[in-house]
Amino acid sequence: MGKPGVLLVLITTALLTSACYPYAAPCPAIAQATAVSVAVSREYVPQVKTLRLKACQEGACKEADLELFGGSVSVDQGCGPDGVCSATASPDGTMMGILMLDSLTEAPMALTATGTAPDGAALPVRTLDFRPRGAYPYGEQCGRFVTASVKLDAEGLHDVS
Repeated sequence: MGKPGVLLVLITTALLTSACYPYAAPCPAIAQATAVSVAVSREYVPQVKTLRLKACQEGACKEADLELFGGSVSVDQGCGPDGVCSATASPDGTMMGILMLDSLTEAPMALTATGTAPDGAALPVRTLDFRPRGAYPYGEQCGRFVTASVKLDAEGLHDVS
C-alpha cells in the first residue's frame, strides 16, 4: 500500500471514529428566572388597576406590587427558502406581571393575589395552591427548568405552568 492508500485509510478511520463519538448537544446560554408570572386575562384587564402577589414556598414568602405590562402572542411568519424561520409578537389584550423570587423549586407553592380596581375598590382576594413544574426544554444535558405561571381572571387564579 502506497502513501495515497495509507492516507485514505487514515482519513476514513478518522471520519468513522468521529461519526461514532457521542458529542454533547450545545445548550442555550440563557439563565432560568426564579419567578412567578401572572397573566391577567383580556376580559379581566379592565377591572384591574394594581396587582399585588404573595408567594410562599418551603417556609419562605415574598410579596410585592407587580408592574403590569402588555401581554402578547407569537405570530408565525413562516420560513424562507434559506430555511430561516421567524415570528413576531402581537399584543393580545392581556396584562403580565412577574414576581421575582430568591429560589423556585417543584415544591408546593401558595399564592395570594390582591389589588385594586380603577375606581379604587379592592379586588377580591384570590388564592391558589399549586406545584411549579420542571421540564428539560433543551434536553437533559442542559438541566431542568422550573416554571411557575398562573392566570388571573374573574373566577380566580389558575395554574398554567
